[in-house]
Amino acid sequence: MPSGCCPSWLRWLFGLGAIIAESVVVFTVVKLAGAAYLVCLGVQAIRHRADAATTATTDVAPRSHRRLVGEGIIVGATNPKTIAFFVAVLPQFVDYRAGAVALQLAELGAIFVVLALCCDSIWALAAGSARDWFARSPRRISRLSATGGVMMIGLGGVLAFSGNKH
Repeated sequence: MPSGCCPSWLRWLFGLGAIIAESVVVFTVVKLAGAAYLVCLGVQAIRHRADAATTATTDVAPRSHRRLVGEGIIVGATNPKTIAFFVAVLPQFVDYRAGAVALQLAELGAIFVVLALCCDSIWALAAGSARDWFARSPRRISRLSATGGVMMIGLGGVLAFSGNKH
């Protein structure tokens, strides 16, 4: 990517990623910190599964569709994975020789937004239906929370003990 196309914070972010990717010590520290965080989240999910069941089975004040869509847009726009996708993946599909780089990026971004909106809408409908089914039974919610906690602990363990490329 040409140096003039990115704001300084973006070049700083790329530099940080390069340091993490090239330094075995920094990579290991970040990896172990992430693994420890996942394990802590898993333990908390298991410990507080009864609270999750109580919270999920109580009636929640309904929210308007407009508010739900707005919250979804905010979550999607601030999601680090989305930002990383726009920074790392989309520029690879830009033809710098063709010119109008900003327009090319805008078109690719619009395609991404349309696809994400369609896919996320389907997931939201499925998740809402699943939530309604789980909310009918505090026992289901408790088991789901415990299962999620075990999975997070397992993922933390896999992350901590997995090798790296160095």
